[in-house]
Amino acid sequence: MAQAPQDQIAPLLTSEGWELLASLGPYREDKAFELNSALRKAGHSPELVSAVLTQSRLRTKAELKFGEFARSMLFTQAGLEQATRLNVAARHAERFAQAGIRHVADLGCGLAADSLALASMDITVTAVEMDETTAACATVNLIPFPNATVVHSDATAVSLEGVDGVWLDPARRTTSTSGTKRIWDPEAFSPPLSFVESLAATGRAVGVKMGPGMPHESVPADCEAQWVSVAGDVTEVTLWFNAVRRPGIRRAALLLGPQGAAELTSAEDFDGGPVAPVGPPEGYLYEPDGAVIRAGLVADVARELNGHLLDEHIAYICAPELVDTPFARAYKVLEVMPYNVKALKAWVKDNGIGVLDIKKRGTSVTPEELRKQLLAGVRTGKKAGTTTATLVLTRIGEDRVAIAVEPV
Repeated sequence: MAQAPQDQIAPLLTSEGWELLASLGPYREDKAFELNSALRKAGHSPELVSAVLTQSRLRTKAELKFGEFARSMLFTQAGLEQATRLNVAARHAERFAQAGIRHVADLGCGLAADSLALASMDITVTAVEMDETTAACATVNLIPFPNATVVHSDATAVSLEGVDGVWLDPARRTTSTSGTKRIWDPEAFSPPLSFVESLAATGRAVGVKMGPGMPHESVPADCEAQWVSVAGDVTEVTLWFNAVRRPGIRRAALLLGPQGAAELTSAEDFDGGPVAPVGPPEGYLYEPDGAVIRAGLVADVARELNGHLLDEHIAYICAPELVDTPFARAYKVLEVMPYNVKALKAWVKDNGIGVLDIKKRGTSVTPEELRKQLLAGVRTGKKAGTTTATLVLTRIGEDRVAIAVEPV
């Protein structure tokens, strides 16, 4: 039977556990069994060895979100899955700092990623967490910041006297011995969206992190909704109320990547904004970033590119010229074919294609299955196909098409 989260953390909150954890290097799966045996032979209890190895694995995994800070933090599996990346948490904290907020309550702080960012900007932080094990992790993670305090309490019951800003990252997963499961209903979150709205009604500066799949009709009318993409992965939509809401912005797509940050905004509500024309596949095909799509800003990008949609319901843009944009990935259109498996298989063979990337939108085709079909019978060895190709499968009106493209 899998150990409960508290059984994986409690042994670490001892001098023996903390010192043993600190003595380990980066976690390696291929060395885990050998290390487990060595630690037990050294006299450490099975419970401590299990806790230390689990934490070592989580720390190594957490470096993707927390960098080198992960080496001195404590994690739970469920907490790490929902934890904000540190570079995104810094953006959250900047909102409060720029609005002049001095004391933020982080309600449902989890592992305290956002509290870390807020505290590092000299903002007083009251980090509130209902789960005892997670609160213990947050306490350890915030030790370097005397201006941060962890409170083990229900986020909906804690006093907010003296607090001028509130940050929330509601729990959107349930945890059981078989793992974690995502919750989709905003009113089933902990705390629910209605509680967030009640806080905003007090006039305080309020920010809340929600899942990126949040439907537009669930977004409250009196906030700014900002979808965030990190290296092409849409991580969240943040709702900003009152002092941390920017004037004249209803929705936004913020892209963070190796080249820096880029943002596209609109003052229009979700049913407003420009309408993009529809036209044929030609010139260059653009695949908008997921945050742009989630924020309903595809038509805005099409206008910037002087382009058009292939279909009014599908987020593919074509434009006659190549335009450099951070908001969409560009491909040169090489050939447009009707979607026909037999004909596409012949196309693969005639062009000596050995590696095939398939992208799709607006069609039920499974790329992995189609790839197997199209490459079936392709020779291997010295006479194998050496050409790499990319196919975009989509729908134009009622017609299914396959567009051969070349990444720019």
